[in-house]
Amino acid sequence: MNPNKVSPVDMMMTLMEKYSKHLELLVAERTQDLMHEKQKTDRLLYSMLPKQVADDLRQGKPSQAQSYTSATVFFSDIVGFTNLSSTSTPYQVVDFLNKLYTTFDDIIDNYDVYKVETIGDAYMVVSGVPKENGIYHASEIASMALDLVAVCKTFRIPHKPNTQLRIRAGIHSGPVVAGVVGTKMPRYCLFGDTVNTASRMESTSEALKIQCSSSAYELLKQIGGYILVCRGTLSIKGKGDMTTYWLEDKTRTSTKNISPDTSGVFKEVEREAYDLIPGVLSTEALSTSF
Repeated sequence: MNPNKVSPVDMMMTLMEKYSKHLELLVAERTQDLMHEKQKTDRLLYSMLPKQVADDLRQGKPSQAQSYTSATVFFSDIVGFTNLSSTSTPYQVVDFLNKLYTTFDDIIDNYDVYKVETIGDAYMVVSGVPKENGIYHASEIASMALDLVAVCKTFRIPHKPNTQLRIRAGIHSGPVVAGVVGTKMPRYCLFGDTVNTASRMESTSEALKIQCSSSAYELLKQIGGYILVCRGTLSIKGKGDMTTYWLEDKTRTSTKNISPDTSGVFKEVEREAYDLIPGVLSTEALSTSF
């Protein structure tokens, strides 16, 4: 047992050193595993709530509702979704919506926006909340909306590949109140007339078009770089007569330089990148399919 004739005390100290080193390695491995799991949990939590709100709730701080003087809200829904659902199985509907909104989620990651929620086929996004970005929330939402409509022209419904996907969209700018509602499955919700008006802009819009209110129009004209066409005066439920505009495109002279102290950062998405998104046909493939 002791061929080297080492003293029992030295032998015991050597064994203790080996055990200590092994224990240190084991603790380091477990700590690394714990950090990886914490990062996964954080990613999941931050996908459900804004980061600053989630951090406050985790630290036990009460979440207070906050008022924002200016933000831009985007709504969209799928034209003919009721008829589409009636001729599809529940699995097909869920699979279709999951692929579509996963594609949308990949696109909005390139903009300074926050996805509020999806309700059925409705998709709701806001900019300027909870992170304020001056007046640039209007341009962030406008650029994002153009990309979402553009990708719908090449997206194909998995179980109905010959059916053209059509969404209608609307945006409106104005003051909102935001806060966390509930303790079980808490939701970060927006309240105020701005949300209702944005919803009206969407419901009175047309397929593959983006309707803007006059307040969003004024901000976009101030920022510059967008092509907007007056639609005329519409009678909006609960709002009376409103002058609305179609957001059609960006101008080639559009600039995206923002002062360094502005939190809104323009991140342009190349149209060719859509070809890499699952469920989206390339422009070349689309031209050959018709």
